[in-house]
Amino acid sequence: MTGNVMDLLLDVPDLSLVFAATLGVVLVCKLIHSSLQYTRWREDYDLLPGSRDTHWFWGHMHLYPGPNEKGLAFQRLRTQQYPLFHRIWISFFRCVLICHHPKSVKFILKSSEPKSTEVGTSYVLGKSWLGDGLLLANGKRWARNRRLLTPAFHFDILQPYMTVYNEISDVLQLKVEDCCKKGQSFELFNYIGMASLDNILRCAFSYKSDCQVLGDSHPYVKAVNKLSDLWVARSLNIFHFSDFVYFLSGNGRQFKRYSDYVHSVAEEIIKKRQQTLEIEGLPTQTNGRKSRYLDFLDILLTAKDENNIGMTPLEIRNEVDTFLFEGHDTTTSAMCWTLYSLAQHPEWQQKIQAEVDSVLEGRDSDNIEWGDLGKLEKLTLCIKEGLRLHSPVSFIQRTTTQPFEVEGYRIPVGTSLAIQIYNLHHNPDVWDEPMEFRPERFLPENTAGRDFYAFVPFSAGPRNCIGQHFAMNEQKVTLARLLRRFTFELDPDHAVSKKIGIVMRSENGIKVFAKPRNL
Repeated sequence: MTGNVMDLLLDVPDLSLVFAATLGVVLVCKLIHSSLQYTRWREDYDLLPGSRDTHWFWGHMHLYPGPNEKGLAFQRLRTQQYPLFHRIWISFFRCVLICHHPKSVKFILKSSEPKSTEVGTSYVLGKSWLGDGLLLANGKRWARNRRLLTPAFHFDILQPYMTVYNEISDVLQLKVEDCCKKGQSFELFNYIGMASLDNILRCAFSYKSDCQVLGDSHPYVKAVNKLSDLWVARSLNIFHFSDFVYFLSGNGRQFKRYSDYVHSVAEEIIKKRQQTLEIEGLPTQTNGRKSRYLDFLDILLTAKDENNIGMTPLEIRNEVDTFLFEGHDTTTSAMCWTLYSLAQHPEWQQKIQAEVDSVLEGRDSDNIEWGDLGKLEKLTLCIKEGLRLHSPVSFIQRTTTQPFEVEGYRIPVGTSLAIQIYNLHHNPDVWDEPMEFRPERFLPENTAGRDFYAFVPFSAGPRNCIGQHFAMNEQKVTLARLLRRFTFELDPDHAVSKKIGIVMRSENGIKVFAKPRNL
């Protein structure tokens, strides 16, 4: 009996050989399937508008001049050549549809299509920094967290922030005044950036820092700027798409080091607030006044869904990281570029100054109040035109989960879509003289009939920016207070050129002179 069993076992092939053969068959089948799918995709994508000048390995990547003024000129040229959209190949394996017309942008933003998660897409490359916060999250997680956080941006929450905006503007004005006295120019991204960081820390997190004193030496700002540059550099290097490869590289190690630092800042803010909530609870009425205002972090830490479940510690940190970054870097870019344009157009500075003077007439202080925001009409026109002309957030990414048709073109399932906001805002089929600063574009009589999706600085549809009213209010107060006290001129000895990043920045900053007004 024993011998018969041994004979049977000896007749069975080596199991490792069976496993290897099976694995080989599976891999071959997958390869064949991928090849057939790639061939079908290639056939579909070749029917779409786009340059035929492709490299067998790089695709269209070798044609892009870089994230600079030449790159922006390249984008404007492609927009002129292909007004609706065009396809580009990222190496040989991924096609991306670049959309820059209301007709192509609309069908994406009106839908709930998810953020892109394919290998090498910009959103994926930023995950280790921002995690699954509202900027990058998808599906049920995004919908739940968006629902939980929406109350944090109700006007009842935003209104008390006006006091903070004005207090921070007081410090900013003193710094600008000091430069006036010395006859020195100063760099806008430094001064405005610190004020904006101070605003988000104090408004959203009730966290006081000395960032306006430290200026551009503040380690958090340095870390965010470096992370943004590394993120963009990685998106242009196909060999760094893999996390395994990237985090072995020098850039990858830097990215991790800076990510760890910004995470530690977020965790410190969260820990301090948790301790405050344990001792004091949420803000309550005391003698008719709240002990402090309810802020974003209070809501973040105490929000519960329909199942009475709050956010996990990681979800909380992801949202804090996201709002620290988005809440200061994007508004910094918007205000700096708007002031840059106003320094080039003194006639609009004068119009805004006259408007602010009229709003504040008869008051003892220059503070902008909640009821003043709607009266700053000319300033609002200039902010909107600054957002169009300079596009602080230059792109949005999505992936199709169903087939679409745009102007007779069929868009396959699984297509990577990049809404190039900068291209859209400079599309000559949509905007007259798109490179010119013309705030009157946004007068009611000039916006009548314009497609709603022609101007989307805060995105649009179900995934629009949750903090857009916060950002607009901060810009109005900061810029109104500055223009009330000073007139700005560009430093003629300093050249300004754009640098494309996660937000639009300048290669070497923007230097201006400020002259005090005689009030």
